[in-house]
Amino acid sequence: MSEPKTARTYNQDHVPRPYAPGRRRVSIYVAWSYPAEAGRDVTGLDNRFSTMTEVRRVQWPAYEDPQWSDPMRFQQGIAGGLELFFWGWLPFQRFVHEVTGHPVPVYQRVDQAGFHTPLDERVLADTDTLFVWGLDHMITGQEATAAEIEAVRAFLTREGTCLALGPHHDVGATGDLAVRDVEYHHHGDALVPRQQRFGGYTRSLMAGLGVPVENRYGLRPAVMGTGQNAPLSIAGDLDTKGWLEGVSHFNFHMHLPHYAVTTDDPDAVRVLGRQPIDLTRPTHPFVEAGNTEFNMFLWLPPRGDRAGDVILADSTIFSSLFGVDESLRAFWNNLVRAT
Repeated sequence: MSEPKTARTYNQDHVPRPYAPGRRRVSIYVAWSYPAEAGRDVTGLDNRFSTMTEVRRVQWPAYEDPQWSDPMRFQQGIAGGLELFFWGWLPFQRFVHEVTGHPVPVYQRVDQAGFHTPLDERVLADTDTLFVWGLDHMITGQEATAAEIEAVRAFLTREGTCLALGPHHDVGATGDLAVRDVEYHHHGDALVPRQQRFGGYTRSLMAGLGVPVENRYGLRPAVMGTGQNAPLSIAGDLDTKGWLEGVSHFNFHMHLPHYAVTTDDPDAVRVLGRQPIDLTRPTHPFVEAGNTEFNMFLWLPPRGDRAGDVILADSTIFSSLFGVDESLRAFWNNLVRAT
C-alpha cells in the first residue's frame, strides 16, 4: 500500500464525490460522541475506553516509542486511546481509495470539536457503501432518530447500495458479578472492563430498520499455531454474492460479538461466516449452553422495498491494529467491488 503524498487536513466540510459506474463511494460513520467517550471519568472501572497510559502499561513495550508515549506528541488520556482507532483505520481507507479512486470520509456522530453530524442526506447522498460502526458505549445515550432511520431506509431503496453494520461487543450485560468475572477471564483482555456495553446507536438503527440481529457477548476466537484466527465456517451455498470468496479467516481480536439472529424467518438473514471459539480458554455462558462457534458475518439480501444489501461485520475487521493479511484484503476487496 503506497503512502499518501499529500498532507493531512482536519476540521473542514466533506467535498461530495461524483458518481462513476463501477467505482463505489465508501463512507464510514462512527456512531459515538467523541467528547462523551473521551470525557468519561477514568476512576470509573466500567463502560469506558482505556487511557493511552493504560494501553502502554498493558501492551508494554509496544507503544513506548515517543510517537505514542511523549505527551507532547500524543494524548495520554482516553482521547489518546480513541485516536488509536483512527490510526488503525487508515490502511483500510487507503486500500479503498486505491481500488475505487474515491477518498473515504470518516464521519463522527459528535466529533472532537463538538460538531454533531446526524446520519442524513449530507452523509448518504454521495455514498454507495456505508459503514456504521457501533463503538458508542450505551451509557452515552446515542440513539438513531426517526429521521435518521427514514434517511437510511431511503438510502437502501437505491439499487446497488450496501449498509455495513458493526455493533461491537456487549460484555457483562448481566448484573451478576460472578458471571461478569467468568466472561472477563474467558476473553482475557486486561484493557476490557468487566462491563463494557457497546452499540446503542446501531441497536436502535437496526430496530428501526427491522434488522433482526443483536450483538451479544465478547467471545475469544480460536487461533492456529501461527497466531491467526482459526478458519471460518463458511456457508458457501448461501453466499451467492461472493462476499467471502477467497476468504479463509479474519484478523484476531480477543473479544468479538456474537451476532444473534432474533427471528425465526429462515429467509431474513443468512449467516455466512461462523467463528470457532477458543475452547482452551476459561469457559463462558455461551459455551456452556453448547455453542462452539459464534456468528461473525451476516448478510441480509435485498428484500421487498429494500434494494440494497445489509451486512454485519465487526469494526475490528477493518483495523490494522489487529493485523492485515491476504485473506483480510480479499474480504475488503469483495466489499469494495460488490455490485
